Amino acid sequence: MGFKMGIVGLPNVGKSTLFNALTRTAAAQAANFPFCTIEPNVGEVAVPDARLEKLAAIARSKQVIPTRMTFVDIAGLVKGASKGEGLGNQFLANIREVDAIAHVLRCFEDGDVTHVEGRVDPVADAEVIETELMLADLESIEKRRAGLVRKLKGGDKEAQQQDRLLAAAQAVLEEGRPARVVSVDAEDRKAWKMLQLLTTKPVLYVCNVAEEDAAEGNAQSARVAAMAAEQGNAHVVISARIEEEISQLEDAEAAMFLEEMGLHEAGLDRLIKAGYDLLHLETYFTVGPKEARAWTIRTGTAAPQAAGVIHGDFEKGFIRAETIAYEDFIANGGEQGAKEAGKMRAEGKGYVVKDGDVMHFLFNT
Repeated sequence: MGFKMGIVGLPNVGKSTLFNALTRTAAAQAANFPFCTIEPNVGEVAVPDARLEKLAAIARSKQVIPTRMTFVDIAGLVKGASKGEGLGNQFLANIREVDAIAHVLRCFEDGDVTHVEGRVDPVADAEVIETELMLADLESIEKRRAGLVRKLKGGDKEAQQQDRLLAAAQAVLEEGRPARVVSVDAEDRKAWKMLQLLTTKPVLYVCNVAEEDAAEGNAQSARVAAMAAEQGNAHVVISARIEEEISQLEDAEAAMFLEEMGLHEAGLDRLIKAGYDLLHLETYFTVGPKEARAWTIRTGTAAPQAAGVIHGDFEKGFIRAETIAYEDFIANGGEQGAKEAGKMRAEGKGYVVKDGDVMHFLFNT
């Protein structure tokens, strides 16, 4: 299980440049005019994890298979998108299909790159997009609640739950706040998710800065950081141009380039880590001579459900999970050494998988 992140923003903020860099392709046409991205471009990237290579080296695995993350480059939104401006309805529909939203915000000055609003103000840009998403949600809610009237009169309990949740969302949206601020009880979470409201998506602000600001950020990215902190959202500072250059280099060259720029790691790595935190994701591993593989699960996932990520039969017929903590696997030179040191545990259905666990599942067919 990976996750799907939609890259959104006003036209000409660097979305497609970032997408190209992340996926190491030229699939998204980066051009200096609005709406050069008409259809959403989808790209998958391997999630970097140094632990996987170390596990594979110890187990002498023939294949190394990282988990993957999907990016969707969604065409530029503009003011009025909720009413169909700039092909807005099509783009808003694409946002409904992603797990999280990365707002790419222009935090650089460049007279050669046109800004659709004629100014550089990332906080105002974020507000434009958030407003359009809130307006789209309000319109959707009004239509849905009107469609529930007959079922509500008939005492339909599912309709009552849906209407109650829609009303809660409508109340905060009318106050100018996104639906994600609504506190939802455990028994309502599934129904809440089914509403597919745009403003319930977790948000990560991506500050696209000039190359010289990539290490420390600048005054504009600092404003975004303050806004994100106030909202309880996340942010990362990235130079899409640097990421584009790195994507064309071999690993050794890329490392040297990053060092010269004063950067400890590529923006992709920071973006994925921020995305993992945003969606409460973690990784477990399966390791053997054939392959070493990483698997993504949500934090708090029990062993049978973690097994189900590999195959549904593993979950249905789950017996137990032979589990070794990553540190124990490394320290004892692999599975056999960990087993001899008493570090392999037999975990049952109630075990909550921890980040870095090395697991082998036993199941009934």
